[in-house]
Amino acid sequence: MNGNIFNSKGIHVAVIVGREIFAPNGTKLYDLKGINIYRLSGELIGHLNEASGSDKRLDKATDRLFT
Repeated sequence: MNGNIFNSKGIHVAVIVGREIFAPNGTKLYDLKGINIYRLSGELIGHLNEASGSDKRLDKATDRLFT
């Protein structure tokens, strides 16, 4: 899966490349397994909304992951 992640306000906050999530500056932030978001340590911390297409939008509860 490749695409972009936007927060609940529509601001671009991350990029998905394969099974990894990166900050817009290229820093690896999280791993992605399906729609589940994991810290690099392996801890489940959230999920993406199940939306078709390459652009994903976060709900307000998940916004905190991308400050």
